[in-house]
Amino acid sequence: RSAGFGRPAPLPQTGWERLSELWRRDERQQYPEETVNIAKSAFTAAVVGWLYGGLPAFVSARKAFIESSHGELFQNRADAVQSAHRAGLRSFIRYGWRWSWRVTAFATIFNVVSTGLSAYRNKTTISNFAAAGAFTGALFRMHMGLQGLAGGIVFGTVFGIPAGGLLMVLYGLAGETFQEKRSRERRELYEQKLAEWQSRLSVTEVLDQTENNARERPEMERAREL
Repeated sequence: RSAGFGRPAPLPQTGWERLSELWRRDERQQYPEETVNIAKSAFTAAVVGWLYGGLPAFVSARKAFIESSHGELFQNRADAVQSAHRAGLRSFIRYGWRWSWRVTAFATIFNVVSTGLSAYRNKTTISNFAAAGAFTGALFRMHMGLQGLAGGIVFGTVFGIPAGGLLMVLYGLAGETFQEKRSRERRELYEQKLAEWQSRLSVTEVLDQTENNARERPEMERAREL
C-alpha cells in the first residue's frame, strides 16, 4: 500500500535538466518566471522598435509630403492635412515594421541565450550576457562574411556587457537573481512535498500495522482455543 504514491521527483542536477525545465509548465500549468519575462521582453522590444523606426519616418514623410505638394490642389485644408497624415502613416507602418522585427529578434535571441546559460551553469554572471550578446551579434551579421561576423561579435559583446551589468545591479537591489530565486523556490517546494510524502508514508505504515494486527488477533484466539 505504501507504493501507491511515489517519492517526489528529485531536483534537477545537471545543466540540461535545468535547461529543459525552462520550457515546461509546472503543476499550476505556468511557465517559469524567466520564460515569461522573455515573452514580455519580446513584446516590449517590438513596441520600442516600432516607435524608434516609425516615428522619425512619420515626421520625415509628412514633412516631405508637405514640401512636395505645394503645387497640388486640395478640396480644403482638412483634405491636405489628412493626405499628409496618410503619407506619414504609410512610412510609420513600413519603417516601424522593419525596425520592430529586428529589435524583437535581437532581444529575444539575446534573452534566450543569456537565460539558457544562467540555467545551464546554475549562476548568473556578466559573462553570460557578454556571450549572449556576441552570439546574437554574430548571428545577425554572419551573412556579411567574416568581417561582418567579427563586427557582430564585437558589437554584441559591447552591448551585452553593460546590459548584463545593469541587470546585475537590479538583481543586487532585489537581493537575488532570477536563477537564485527559482532555485530557492524549487528547493522549498521539494522539501514541502518530501515532508508531505513522509507524513503520508508514516500514516500508511501505521494503517498497515493496524490491519496486520487485526488479522493476527483472530488467528491467535483460534490457536488458543485449539
